[in-house]
Amino acid sequence: MKLRFTKMHGAGNDFIVLDATRAPLPLSEAQYRFLADRRFGIGADQILIVEPGNPAAGTDFTYRIINADGGEVEQCGNGARCFARYVRDAGLTTQDRIRVQTMKAIIEPTLQSDGRVMVDMGPPFLVPAEVPFDGQGLTPELIHGCELWPIELANHPVNVAVVSMGNPHAVLRVDNVDQAPVDELGPQIESHARFPRRVNAGFMEVVSRSHIKLRVFERGSGETLACGSGACAAVVAGIRLGWLDQTVDVDMRGGRLTISWAGPGQSVMMTGPAVKVFDGEIEVPQL
Repeated sequence: MKLRFTKMHGAGNDFIVLDATRAPLPLSEAQYRFLADRRFGIGADQILIVEPGNPAAGTDFTYRIINADGGEVEQCGNGARCFARYVRDAGLTTQDRIRVQTMKAIIEPTLQSDGRVMVDMGPPFLVPAEVPFDGQGLTPELIHGCELWPIELANHPVNVAVVSMGNPHAVLRVDNVDQAPVDELGPQIESHARFPRRVNAGFMEVVSRSHIKLRVFERGSGETLACGSGACAAVVAGIRLGWLDQTVDVDMRGGRLTISWAGPGQSVMMTGPAVKVFDGEIEVPQL
């Protein structure tokens, strides 16, 4: 089967975008893994699938996200910006602001005149059971009313703030993000038994009240150059803990995002780049 695709990236977090607005794409998990493979396929952190929206629900498109391991996940912030850029550039919409249904929520990306895309990511989920996170038997440290949860890893415990942006995140503060043991701790946090659906692990260095550095070990993809929902989760955690102001620049290895959050019940707003790399066609084997 020949498949048309577009390769894109948002701050270095790279994606394969597939148009399924005209007909469903009957791909298996193994075929998605093939597409994401950087040696034998196209190569990407995630695969984004553009599907029709539901006019009755007021949505323009449906947005599905497949990780490099072939598993479907709930949300991807950098992908949301690339999704918006793709549907506009491909002529699937003429709107600057679109409503998009994800697995768990409706998001609203807006294309800006400077070429960046702003995404209303919706309010964060802050109740541990909604992340989901199992805190039974644990005693969290409370800082400004925000819980830091102690979880045991192979070598030592760490304290994490848990946040969902439609997908689960565990955020821990580090003194120097470049020296943080992401490769060692990331997989342990991702698959920790306290997170029944696994979790994205964010390592945050607070530079100032309006500036952080961040690395994210993503569930199902490993460390990526940028993670939009991870940047949102880190800023939400930092604001709740009293470390950050309402608008924060987040520097990741692939580039900078700007995140704003006015507090509980309010949407998290994310602004950053969305870049088309190339279009192509690939023969997908039967797997």
